[in-house]
Amino acid sequence: MRILFLGDVMGRSGRTAIKDRLADLKTEWSVDLAVINGENASNGAGLTAAHAKVLLDAGADVITLGDHAFDQRDMLEFIAREPRILRPLNFAKDAPGRGAAIFDAGRGRKVLVAQVLGQVFMKRPFDDPFSAIDAVLMRHRIGASVHAALVDVHCEATSEKMAMGHFCDGRASLVVGTHTHVPTADAQILAGGTGLLSDAGMCGDYNSIIGMDKAEPLRRFITGMPKGRFQPAEGEGTLSGVVVGTDDKTGKATEIHMVRQGGRLPQAGPE
Repeated sequence: MRILFLGDVMGRSGRTAIKDRLADLKTEWSVDLAVINGENASNGAGLTAAHAKVLLDAGADVITLGDHAFDQRDMLEFIAREPRILRPLNFAKDAPGRGAAIFDAGRGRKVLVAQVLGQVFMKRPFDDPFSAIDAVLMRHRIGASVHAALVDVHCEATSEKMAMGHFCDGRASLVVGTHTHVPTADAQILAGGTGLLSDAGMCGDYNSIIGMDKAEPLRRFITGMPKGRFQPAEGEGTLSGVVVGTDDKTGKATEIHMVRQGGRLPQAGPE
């Protein structure tokens, strides 16, 4: 099967790109399951219920969140009613919602999707992501109880994301990083059969500073003083992410391709 993962949706630009292009992208790549990180979709901080519905209606099968999971207060209640939205496994013990779940990819195929938060350079001391994902992967083995497994590791440090990939090698179909909004160029299949991309980048306006309108971040870098709030850039958005192909019998990756559609980044599509 083929699984599409798209990086952090950033504000209106990212939502519009998803709404306008996701359906065609799924057709173009013959996608069986589409997973999107949506934690910056609402004004760059969190996800509202209304904006979650926009992403789901556009064709997202699963939405993952991140450290801004509950910046929008209505997500505290909405996530309990919407099983297609996942918050990080190690966010907080009393957090509503789930950090991992199994989804139907058609023809009886089951896909585990899970998310963890990293610890390096993060603002809060989250619980150990490695033990959190280890317990889930032990319960749901690829090639046995599930046909594929995807792990979204949401954190700052590339080293921590790569470490998570090697930790999950042979036990997940894809480990993909999110959070930095900058796509990396290291898509690969590890020795044990796990696809790895250190960061999927963002779905948003790349004529920006990590998705934010340039004026205020530049002012703070140059003067050291804030003058206003960060606001998401609202130019044409680029869809940025990865497609992984998997063997239905083993759950291991057979192909991995970076995805770039629309906007300012060089385009990458199926050959």
